[in-house]
Parts: sequence; structure tokens; C-alpha cells
Amino acid sequence: MSNAVTRARPEAGGRTSAVTMLVAVVGVVITVALFAAGQRAWEYRSPASHLVLETVDACVAVLLSYLVYGRFRRSGSRQDLLLLQGFALLGVANAGLALTLAQTDWVGVLGLWLPPPLRVLGTLLIAAAALLPHRSVRSAWRRWLAAPLLGVVVVIALVLLWQRDNLPGTDQVEAGYRPPISSHGHPGLLITQIVTLLAFAAAAVAFTVEARKRDDVLLRWLGPACALGALARANYLIFPASGPDWVYSGDVLRTGCYLLLLIGAGREISRYWAAQAVAAVAEDRRRVAREMHDGVLQELGYIRSELAAFASVDEQRVDRILASSDRALDEARQMLVALGRAGDEPLADALERALEQIAERYGVALALELDVSIAADTEQRHALVRVAREAVLNAVRHGQAERIRVRLEQDGEGRLLEVTDDGTGFEPAGRTAGQPGFGLISMRERTEALPGVFRIESKPEGGTTVQVRW
Repeated sequence: MSNAVTRARPEAGGRTSAVTMLVAVVGVVITVALFAAGQRAWEYRSPASHLVLETVDACVAVLLSYLVYGRFRRSGSRQDLLLLQGFALLGVANAGLALTLAQTDWVGVLGLWLPPPLRVLGTLLIAAAALLPHRSVRSAWRRWLAAPLLGVVVVIALVLLWQRDNLPGTDQVEAGYRPPISSHGHPGLLITQIVTLLAFAAAAVAFTVEARKRDDVLLRWLGPACALGALARANYLIFPASGPDWVYSGDVLRTGCYLLLLIGAGREISRYWAAQAVAAVAEDRRRVAREMHDGVLQELGYIRSELAAFASVDEQRVDRILASSDRALDEARQMLVALGRAGDEPLADALERALEQIAERYGVALALELDVSIAADTEQRHALVRVAREAVLNAVRHGQAERIRVRLEQDGEGRLLEVTDDGTGFEPAGRTAGQPGFGLISMRERTEALPGVFRIESKPEGGTTVQVRW
């Protein structure tokens, strides 16, 4: 998935801040309400529900790890590496707790004491991803990105086994689910909750600020998710759980944090496949452009060059065919340029490029007054460029115009494209009543499909004005 740094849209950054603030406010209100009602006001005894929540958290963390791994392979950024390692450690911690809860008997010291330090390290890595400056990781180290994770897990496991006699064992197994501040808790668990609370809070602020600068859908959801994660840790401190059979507010808020991450993952995947589709279309357009250049354009050029030999036989007919060949070559070149352009080219740039080519080819003075703030989707942009080109070409070929002015501007609640020339002009009523040219029909049909209103004003020796309002 692409991780290119681009300017974020202001509305996207504003929405990110609003969502983070909303999540924080809702979480604080819930916490205050529970505190006011008392510790036992909201609790639910269900070992199966607790197991389900831990499993969901583990699955989402693993999915995020795989997603960020794809980002890291493309970007090579330190931020993606830290996120990958952080989510991987959280996934291992949650998976360990889920496996432990699924057992009839606890699996010993590792089952109880390995997840907390892994969760602390995972949270600190996520906070580091949000706070540290962006840098690239050397390509030589990328193949070893899993080594630190395995090393950390092995080292922590060995230390716990070494200190197993000094840690609460099976007789105090529920200490891991009692509050760290309770008389039956362990100081290490208190430190775990405080560190993860501070790390999540710092990451929430940093990711929210960064999302205002970058157009990255995953970063937009990391801020709200980390805010909910910090509130979950606060609930673990304020509302202690006395055993693994009970589900408390902290468990629900933590799962809400992972669900927000899941939404971000879904949006990231959706954008990735959309980008892949755009890339596939662009590649196909380039292939067609190459085929046109090497085939159609070459053949048209050859036909035009060979026609000159028949000028002595029927000069008028040859002139008409040459003019037709010129138009075909012009259209083919325009299609070639259009195929090679990006699909998100601004309307003003597309008009300027297309019309300046015509002006240079026919040697006419072109004045452009284009409002660059006017936007149009792909189909509208194509139609408007075609209408403008047809109007300019008609002014040059049929009106012998020397000066042409093109305006693109806001027109009340709509928009206006106007092409004015100083050519010989014609009588629109007479042309319409008789046999209208295909160019006029094409311009009108393209305008109506916008949808828009097409208008043409002209008179003999008075120039022509073509207007498109949409």
C-alpha cells in the first residue's frame, strides 16, 4: 500500500481531530459515569465473552501487522517499521492471553507474566512511531525486521523463567486480573498500566496532529484508536477486575480501540486496491498510446505525404483530403497526449495544454483567463476540453481568426467556459436551419451531457462567441 507523503486535505485533518475528540469525550463520560455509580455498577461475569474479546483483539493486531508490513516493504520508513513491530507484539500478547483463558488450568508463570511486558513494549513502539522523526531504514536491515521481535520475546521469557520463584505463581494466579493498586496486586502490573496509559495518550495526540499534514487513511484512525486505548488503561486502573471470569469497562474500551484500528485497516485496503486499479488503467493507457504512436500516427503521416503527388490530378480534392488528414493527425496527437496524462489533471491545466498546442500549430494569438480553483471530474474535464478545442479549431479553420480569448470562471452558482474569436463569423440561424456542422452538434451534445447549457453567438464579419455553462 502506498505510503507517499502528500499534503492532506484540510477537511480530512479536521475530521480526524473531530473523531479523536469525540472518542475521548465519550470515553471520559463513560468512565466518570461508572465511577459515580460505583465499581460494581457495570460488570459482567462471562469467561466466554472475555475469551472472545481477547481473540478479537489478537486477530485485529495480527491483521494490522500484516497490513503495515506491506506498507513498510514499499516505503521503507522507520514509522512503518515501528508500527509493524508494535502491533506484532500486541498481537502476541493478546494471543497469549487468549490461549491462557482457553485452558482449564493456567499454563504457569509465562502465561500470566509474559503478556504484560510485551504489551508495554508494543505500546511504546507505537508511541515511538508517532513521536520520532521520519527516516528511512537501510535496505540491508529490512530482511532482519522480525529478529528484534523474536529476540525480545525470548529474552523476556528467559528472564521470567529465571525469576519464576520471585513472581506470584499458581496460588496467586488471579493477581494478573486484580487491580495493580489492590492489596493482592503486583507493583509490576501497576507500572504496566501507567506506562501503557501514557504511551497511548502521547500516540493519540501525535497521530492526530500528523494526520492533519498527511493524506494517510490509516494514520487518521490511529489517533482515535490510541485515545480509546488510553481510556481503556485508565479504566483498568480505576475499575479493577478481580478475575478472568469477569468482563469490565476496560475490556470493552480496549476492544473498541482495536475495532477502530480495524476500520482504519479496511479503509487502507480499500485505498490500496483503488490505487492499484488506477495504476492498471494508467499502464493500459500508456500501452494504447505507444500503439497509436507506432501505428496510427505513422500511417496517417505517410498517407498525407503521399497525397502531395496527386495535386496535379485534382488539386481541390487533394486539398480537401489533406485538410482531413491534418485534422485526423491533430485528433490522434491530442488523443496520444490525453492518454499519457494523469487522470487527476486540473481542468485549467488541461485547457491550457490543449489550446496552446493549437495556437502554436496555426500561429494565432491566444489569451487565457483560467480560474485554477474550478474543478471538474474526469468525464466533465474531457468534455470541456473537447468543446474548447472544437471552438478554437473552428475559429482558426473556418473563421480565419487571428486572436482568440478563452475564459474559465465562476458564474453565479455555476461555472462558465467561454471562447471568443475575431474571425469572420457566420449566421447560426442559417447554419442550424440548413445543415448544421457536426462540430456544433458535438459541442452541444457534450455540453448537455455535463449537464450544462450550450450557447453560440455569431454574425458575419463579427466574430463568434461559444459559451458553456454548467
